[in-house]
Amino acid sequence: MTSLNAEQKQVGSDNYYEALGVSRRDFLKGVALAGVTSGAGLGAMYFGYGATVNEPVRVGVIGTGDEGGVLIGALNPEYIQVKAICDMRPYSQHRAFHGDWASDGTWAARPGLMSVYDWKTEDEARKNVSVYSDYNEMLKDPNIEAVIIATPLFMHAPMAIAAMRAGKHVLTEKLMAFDVGVCKDMSRVSQTEDLLLATGHQRHYSVLYDNAVNLIQWGLLGEIHHIRAQWHRGNLPGRDSWKQPIPGGEVFADGKKRDEIRTRHERLQNELKKTNLTPQEVAKLEKQVAQWAAWNEDRSLKAEDYGYVADVLSNGHNRSAMEELCRWRLWDRTGGGLMAELGSHQLDAASIFISALRRDGKKAHPLSVHAVGGRHIFPVDRDAHDHVYCTFEFPGPGYDPNEDPMHFGYKDPRTGVDATKGIKSYDEDPNKRIVMTYSSINGNGYGGYGEVVLGTKGTLVLEREKEVMLYKKEDTASRISVKDDKGGPTMDSYETGASSAAAVAQAADTGPISRGYTEEMEHWAWCIRNRDPENQPRCKPEVALGDAVIALACNVAMKNASEGKGGYLQFDEAWFDINSDATPDGSVPKEKANG
Repeated sequence: MTSLNAEQKQVGSDNYYEALGVSRRDFLKGVALAGVTSGAGLGAMYFGYGATVNEPVRVGVIGTGDEGGVLIGALNPEYIQVKAICDMRPYSQHRAFHGDWASDGTWAARPGLMSVYDWKTEDEARKNVSVYSDYNEMLKDPNIEAVIIATPLFMHAPMAIAAMRAGKHVLTEKLMAFDVGVCKDMSRVSQTEDLLLATGHQRHYSVLYDNAVNLIQWGLLGEIHHIRAQWHRGNLPGRDSWKQPIPGGEVFADGKKRDEIRTRHERLQNELKKTNLTPQEVAKLEKQVAQWAAWNEDRSLKAEDYGYVADVLSNGHNRSAMEELCRWRLWDRTGGGLMAELGSHQLDAASIFISALRRDGKKAHPLSVHAVGGRHIFPVDRDAHDHVYCTFEFPGPGYDPNEDPMHFGYKDPRTGVDATKGIKSYDEDPNKRIVMTYSSINGNGYGGYGEVVLGTKGTLVLEREKEVMLYKKEDTASRISVKDDKGGPTMDSYETGASSAAAVAQAADTGPISRGYTEEMEHWAWCIRNRDPENQPRCKPEVALGDAVIALACNVAMKNASEGKGGYLQFDEAWFDINSDATPDGSVPKEKANG
């Protein structure tokens, strides 16, 4: 990799691109969506970490379900060698090796270890990968240097702390942890054990989002004053992605017991008996039959042995421990609801954009939130809300220039001229705030998910982590997208109004895009192999704690609103301080603060 000095390494500098031998425009077009060649050095080139490591980090993966399978599918063997997996569910163990054959889309996202490492059989794979059902046993393995944790939210902290106590570096899925107190515990253990702790907010490693930051810093949007974000889904009763089938079956509202998993397995077996199938269809059906057979084996699992509990709901429904395991996102004891699972992504994105306006490089923290939420369309079969609506206030440029050194624009590396030249210098003005609105709803997926950043000169639209559109004027927009048959990048402009709808429709054919999973794991592994105080994950404890505080404080505001106390909550900077015991949710850190 070409060696760059500090000025050249500033992404957005012409020197940076010239040192790479390309023009800035070509580079932005080629990597704006960061994904077509993910794992082939693109992330290393763009974010400035090493294109390889001298030896892949030996990793154990704890939790190989849906999200763990995505991480396995995204890892780069040049950086990480999976030496062990840990999951108590036969279904998850099977998918960890073979991938998820429920559909073409699920296999693309979760191709499994055999595909990633080119192992031909499961027997061959198991010679390289140990399998555990108890993570404490896995942590005793001296051959494992680090762990990736992709388990239900309430398990993150105890597993991460145990791993660090055992001398392992940790990358845990988002949200960092279940409450703010244990987030601070994790952070403090990372300090005392001198081990790297990263959290998987992957937008920190998305070239798409990083280029959005560049556009904001270049002043193309003018003064940022509003961010609108949403994550809308068409989940409805009877069609809820968070309400997975229960192994062994369950009794439904009509009083009849059904076993969806066994029924599906038998149906696939009957499909396989057909005589007019192509070899490709037979091969796929055989993989699906094996996968559903493994899922059916979960019925013999005793979820109580792994920290899950039975309960009686307010409507008299007897929830089993197995149901809590399979549907952990629905319960306050095990998950954090829509704000932890979905909202945290976009709150993170908003704080990335607003933090880009600061001179000190620190993460921007909100001043207040007003939030309401509720269970509007689902029956009493869950604790989690199905609708949430939030309004956050962040300090904007000029809010308090002495204590919160934010600015509009930045110094152009080519000319050395401050981009704020000619703009009236800011005086302290408490009205200078950036408002972010966020909604996450079920029942109607209109608009999908994404963010809109509004400034005085233009608007930036990011859709589904796949494309970015810059509205430089009221009547035109520039779109960066991947649309051709080969997945190559293209850039085009179009008029708003009637013609823009056609352009959006064309974008539906976009190619594969990196969402940052590969890059976050590469960089984490590179930091492990290149220990230096300056080599830190982009989503290190201070950053991840901030994201957790924002999401979990929003849950507090919604709880207050539901209890008639009002949904308004002011943020306290002490909540974001690892060494302070203050928290928004009443949780109390147990680990001693540093110093």
